[in-house]
Amino acid sequence: MYGMVNKAVEDMVCTQFGESVWEDIKSCAGVDIDVFMSNEAYPDEMTFQLVSAASEVLKIPAEAVLEAFGEHWVLHTAQKGYGGLMQANGSTLPEFLANLPGFHSRVQMLFPKLQPPGFECTDVMENSLKLHYRTHRAGLVHFVIGLMQGLGKLFNTPVTVHLVESKEQGADHDVFDVKWSNDAIE
Repeated sequence: MYGMVNKAVEDMVCTQFGESVWEDIKSCAGVDIDVFMSNEAYPDEMTFQLVSAASEVLKIPAEAVLEAFGEHWVLHTAQKGYGGLMQANGSTLPEFLANLPGFHSRVQMLFPKLQPPGFECTDVMENSLKLHYRTHRAGLVHFVIGLMQGLGKLFNTPVTVHLVESKEQGADHDVFDVKWSNDAIE
C-alpha cells in the first residue's frame, strides 16, 4: 500500500490518542520507520501489523480500528489528498456511490502503482443499493464499512451498512447492503 495509507493511520492515532501511543503502536508492530513517504509503496503486511498493534495497544477489536480508520480516511485523508476528486464524484451520498466505480480509475492517474479495489453498485433504489467490493487484499471489510459511515457523515446523510455476502465465507466477492435516509443529520 502507498505510504499515505500508513500516514493516515498515524494521523488518526496521533489525533485521537497522542504521539506517544503511536510510538507504542509502531514498537508493538515492529515498524521502525520515522516518516512514511506518501508516494512510496510499502508492504501490505506492514499496514496490517499497524492495525493489529493498534488493536492490542488501544485494547479494541481490529474491526473497530479498521472502521474508525475508514471514517478517518473519508473525513480527513481523502479530503486533503483528493479534495477535488472527492467533490467531482458527487454532491450527495447516492450520487457519490453511483460514481464510485470510476473513482479509483481517476485516483490511479495520481498513483500509477495503485492496485485499487473494484466497486460496483446494483439493485439501486431511492434509499438503498448493493455495493459489490472486489479486491485482492483480504481483511478490509470493516474498512469499507467505515468508509461508508464516513461518506454518510461527509454528506450529512444517515447510513447503515451490512455485509450480506462474504468472500471469507466462500462468496466470489463481498457485497454490502447500504441504506440511507433522506433526513439530514442535524
